[in-house]
Amino acid sequence: MNEFPLELRTLRYFVAVAEQKHFGHAALEVGIAQPPLSRQIQRLEQNLGFSLFDRSRRKIELTAAGEVLLGHARSLLDAVEVAIREAERTSLGERGRVAVGYPSSLAYTGLVGLLRAFRAEFPDVELTVRELSITEQLDAIKSGQLDVGFVRAPIADPSLSAECVRREPLVIALPIDHALARQSRLELARLASEPFVFFPRPRAPWFFDLLIGLCRKAGYNPRILQEVPQADVLSLVAAGFGISIMPESVREMRRADVVFRPFVGAPTTELLLVWRSEDTSPSRRAFVNLVRQVGVTTRRSPRGAGSRR
Repeated sequence: MNEFPLELRTLRYFVAVAEQKHFGHAALEVGIAQPPLSRQIQRLEQNLGFSLFDRSRRKIELTAAGEVLLGHARSLLDAVEVAIREAERTSLGERGRVAVGYPSSLAYTGLVGLLRAFRAEFPDVELTVRELSITEQLDAIKSGQLDVGFVRAPIADPSLSAECVRREPLVIALPIDHALARQSRLELARLASEPFVFFPRPRAPWFFDLLIGLCRKAGYNPRILQEVPQADVLSLVAAGFGISIMPESVREMRRADVVFRPFVGAPTTELLLVWRSEDTSPSRRAFVNLVRQVGVTTRRSPRGAGSRR
């Protein structure tokens, strides 16, 4: 044999005849007329160089060689069907992998519900999550180590796409026994003499500068007593190390030893979902679509919407 003698269609014809033991019935099953079906089987036997059917009796029967081919042909056709089905699922984003980056504060304010929803909808997608700073997330997305990330910073890089998934105002976090905790609304200028607890600027430069800029607009440079990861800021506020300015969604952490107060002139911040503009991964697309449907919601904050390219 100079070339491979089998095509999947011909193999399917062979299996139909072998199982029906009748060319007419097999032709109806595969949807072609009986003469071309018979010719296909004859051509297959000629190419193979041996008979697959014993036609000497009234009812056609498989030869010993035909019996062997039938077992392997069924396995091969089943394997092809599985391969096509798995390939289709991958094209729909139902299989694959998604690596997600997030800031530490998001772990307590919406991420858990989103991940639970994605795992329920796409149980066969390998989902990995990494807590990273904004800068680390953007670098990892560009290098392909992350597929998507959640950041609080404007995105002006044409290689990245970003979509707003939540909008929320900033609030002041104070220890529950703080003198200003009794106030329903605060002026930033009244906090000039207070110590502050912030996160290190390299973790989120844009957001850090936004907070510093708000204080300077109120007439002072904030006195930062402690710098800790965002997830630990509330613990130090509760311990009396200072106050802080945080997104309103931190209320979801439900700490009884911290109170949150709105302040005059508080801007609305955006949480963005970011991915590589050229990323065509179906599983990444499925994750983005699910975020659009479910949102990164909290019980207190309404879900944001909107897009940027």
